[in-house]
Amino acid sequence: MDKPEAKILLVDDETDILEFLSYNLRKEGFEVHCARNGIEAVETARRVTPDLIILDIMMPGSDGYETCREIRAMPGLSETMIAFLSARGEDMSQVEGFEAGGDDYIRKPVRPRVFISRVRALLRRLPEKAKDDSKLVLEDLIIDKERYVVIRKGVETELSKKEFELLLLLTSRPNKVFTRDEIFAGVWGPDVIVGERTIDVHIRKIREKIGTGRIKTIKGVGYYFS
Repeated sequence: MDKPEAKILLVDDETDILEFLSYNLRKEGFEVHCARNGIEAVETARRVTPDLIILDIMMPGSDGYETCREIRAMPGLSETMIAFLSARGEDMSQVEGFEAGGDDYIRKPVRPRVFISRVRALLRRLPEKAKDDSKLVLEDLIIDKERYVVIRKGVETELSKKEFELLLLLTSRPNKVFTRDEIFAGVWGPDVIVGERTIDVHIRKIREKIGTGRIKTIKGVGYYFS
């Protein structure tokens, strides 16, 4: 087993496919979580932080592409592998999947031995986990994920839960510009309605606590961590 501790999230609206794939994965020792639509997928991914997500494309409500974009915007999931699972084989479908943030494309129908081999190959592409992944070190800034504090030049500063989650999202992919929609989806979730100024207020408070030079504004677009 390449990664016996790996957590895998299966997302498909067909119960028989979920049962078939989860059975074969669990038989190989993987920890498996299942979701039947995009909303369940986003919530489960937020809760369990899977190493690999296998995502059906054609689902009611949010399709696989939209679900993939929402997951990619969530803190802590920038390195999660995402493979689309679909009976559609045309090139444009695959291109759209990769542009949405997918890492691979698995065709239905799925043969168990081939499927397990593809899963293991995807997991081998994950970066090696640090010995202590509870802390993120960015030059003079240390983000303690367990204690919800940041340490700047040896001085600890507490952040509110949403301030911390917003900072964690921005630092998950330095120099990537996160749009306001991506920030809303990644920090507050797609079903929570908040005011337009909410992000700006949280960014201002974070800047006051960690310094003004690290979080940059792209006017009319969003923010990024430099």
